[in-house]
Amino acid sequence: MSKPPATQYSITLDVTLDNVPGVLGRLCSAIGEAGGNIFAIEGFVAKGRELERDIVVNCSDVDHQQAVVAAVEAVDGVTLEEWHDRTFRMHEGGKIEVLPLLPVADQDDLSMAYTPGVARVCNAIAADESLADEYTIRKNTVAIVSDGTAVLGLGDIGPKGAMPVMEGKALLFKEFAGVDAFPVCLDVSTPEEIIETVIRLAPTFGGVNLEDIAAPGAFQVEEALKEALDIPIFHDDQHGTAVVTLAAVENALRITGKKMEDLSIVISGVGAAGVAIGKILLGAGAGEIVGVDSKGAVYDGRDGLNAWKQWFAENTNQHGKQGELSDVMAGTDVFIGVSAPDVLTVDDIKSMNADPIVFAMANPDPEIHPELVGDLVRVMGTGRSDYPNQINNVLAFPGIFRGALDARASDITEGMKLAAADAIAQSVSDEELTVTNIMPSVFDRSVSMRVAAAVAAAAITDGVSRLS
Repeated sequence: MSKPPATQYSITLDVTLDNVPGVLGRLCSAIGEAGGNIFAIEGFVAKGRELERDIVVNCSDVDHQQAVVAAVEAVDGVTLEEWHDRTFRMHEGGKIEVLPLLPVADQDDLSMAYTPGVARVCNAIAADESLADEYTIRKNTVAIVSDGTAVLGLGDIGPKGAMPVMEGKALLFKEFAGVDAFPVCLDVSTPEEIIETVIRLAPTFGGVNLEDIAAPGAFQVEEALKEALDIPIFHDDQHGTAVVTLAAVENALRITGKKMEDLSIVISGVGAAGVAIGKILLGAGAGEIVGVDSKGAVYDGRDGLNAWKQWFAENTNQHGKQGELSDVMAGTDVFIGVSAPDVLTVDDIKSMNADPIVFAMANPDPEIHPELVGDLVRVMGTGRSDYPNQINNVLAFPGIFRGALDARASDITEGMKLAAADAIAQSVSDEELTVTNIMPSVFDRSVSMRVAAAVAAAAITDGVSRLS
């Protein structure tokens, strides 16, 4: 399936045109004939016999960018002064910076912000370490920790390769919830090294967001850090995905009229995300759940299961179903995919119960493309922004950490995750809810605040808030 032009491959062309009729038309035609989609024409400066324009063109990949550039260079009366890839330009110098919260305009300011006045605050914290949560950046700062071993869609690209993703995560934390987050990409070889490093860094941060760490090491890291530290530890690949998936299921049930306890659910992919999705669905009262990995259905007694898949096996698939994905799809209500492209077939969907719910969330290519399902599926969702019902973690993690920090939580509990999912689901009103609109917009800033309030309240209920 050929890829359409998209913003992530957009380029800006700085061109000079002869100021005569027909030149601009020839330029636009050449771009269109090369398959480029003109997104914007920016700037218009007349200089006698010449015009200068910046033209933004969406392309489908890097090779297509070069083809569009070549087409422009061949147009008579047009000079290509320079061009750049807009995505790379956006990332130049990184995407975040540190800014002061107060001015240092004179000696008085300096004496309070730094020496000698700062010593008073240092001594107070040394006497009562809980004051660090009030008088340092710990109050609002999260570490985004990754070793770059399992970056979404890219795999093991190392800590430096992972930095742009973690910077992007920090940008979203600040943009959607006002949380100051900082990427901490570690050059390590084992989960034990991640654990040791984060424990040593923990005094600086009010929470830790684990990101893109390969399973099963990711499970080990999270469990060890939750045991060792008294700040929120949250592996977003697991729990952020689980929270938004549960929200999507809840709203799909509002449409279909099905009940959580009656559902038969298949989860394709039993890695970090799949296990967490299974766990949160069980906590929400889901009926039958069967997980399928690259070796087939996961069941108690199957050889070669790691500790986390063994937990999954013991708590799901109560009928001991075996076989490949197609073997367990018949008579099910919900398909949840966090696995690989094109593993689900149209025949699999036809074998499901009436009003099937399909969430094909593999990125960038889903388990089945929505174009193939037509009217066979009642509610369809993916992880992509170019299809309806995007199931995106950005609806969850900013608000979850905002609520945890506001409550001075020592942990993020299952109750807090369930509260977050419910807040996301309820952000879509009955009037707004349709088969193509089961999730709130990722740009709706109010969602994070609703999630934060629900999470903070759940932290108090679950006894992990340190607020008096």
